[in-house]
Amino acid sequence: MADYPSILVLDMHTGGEPVRVIRGGYPPVLGDTILAKRRYAREHLDHLRRMLMFEPRGHADMYGALLVQPTLPAADLAVLFMHNEGYSTMCGHATIALGRYAVDQGLVPRVEPVTEVGIECPCGLVRVYVEVAGGVTGRVSFDSVPAFLLAEQVQVDVPGIGPVRADISYGGAFYALAEAAAFGLDVLKSRTRDLVDAAKALTAAVNARHPVRHPVEPDLGFLYGSILTDGRERPEQGPSANICVFAEAEVDRSPTGSGVTARMAARYQRGILGAGQRCEFESVTGARFTGEVVGESSCGGQPAVTVRVAGRAHYTGEARFWLEPGDEIGQGFLLK
Repeated sequence: MADYPSILVLDMHTGGEPVRVIRGGYPPVLGDTILAKRRYAREHLDHLRRMLMFEPRGHADMYGALLVQPTLPAADLAVLFMHNEGYSTMCGHATIALGRYAVDQGLVPRVEPVTEVGIECPCGLVRVYVEVAGGVTGRVSFDSVPAFLLAEQVQVDVPGIGPVRADISYGGAFYALAEAAAFGLDVLKSRTRDLVDAAKALTAAVNARHPVRHPVEPDLGFLYGSILTDGRERPEQGPSANICVFAEAEVDRSPTGSGVTARMAARYQRGILGAGQRCEFESVTGARFTGEVVGESSCGGQPAVTVRVAGRAHYTGEARFWLEPGDEIGQGFLLK
């Protein structure tokens, strides 16, 4: 029988996207590497993910961050990301929140004007930079793991729509990138339900035609979701709006940190922008992240770039959750 301990959480949001930071009460997550810990959590502790992410304590679009013991010497902390379907490999909005959390909770010494935090994510080590002024934490940025454009403007047939062109790009997780206009939609004006359906259809079409593989780590080789954009790709066009639909049709309220990374990598490797050009990305809540290519790198022989993404996170509350004996519904359910 599964054990349901009392679990302490602190809730935050980045651009409106929730981050439920699990602070205490969770059983040990075993494994010699962060990916091994991810597998262990999925195989042995998934009932706790459902309890914390699903209703009645969460909802279909809840997002969580479980702090675990680091396995890399350069990491100040390590994290497993969780959502309505399972455990993602990277999450920029949660990384931004955790950077601020780490400084405010004293997990790293507070340094002004910028405190650096090393966060071990399933995709690798991410360097995070937290602005501090007068002892108060503010804007947070992070440097991505090597990001790259896997496939440029592939054509897929989407049922009910026809041929659609999309980039497949990696920013710690793989995304299909396409214009919302290809589906007759507008990112900021169309119904969210219609955008979700279009993104789900794109993800299914890409999976059927172009299954993705990571050049180094098989556990990272899956299409996390799709990002529909307003078609603005050049910096001189101004901020670009997008909506990210990932996991089991979960909608990111933020501009999506790993998605911004993937979009910047695609722009750079298609020759649309150069290093050092800063771009803005807007979400359906009106929140904005910035992205900037800060260097070239590689990933298993694949040309790649490092992208710096910046945004703001805020605290919303804290709670302790448990499951009362006999409460089968309280184990977790979803209505969508």
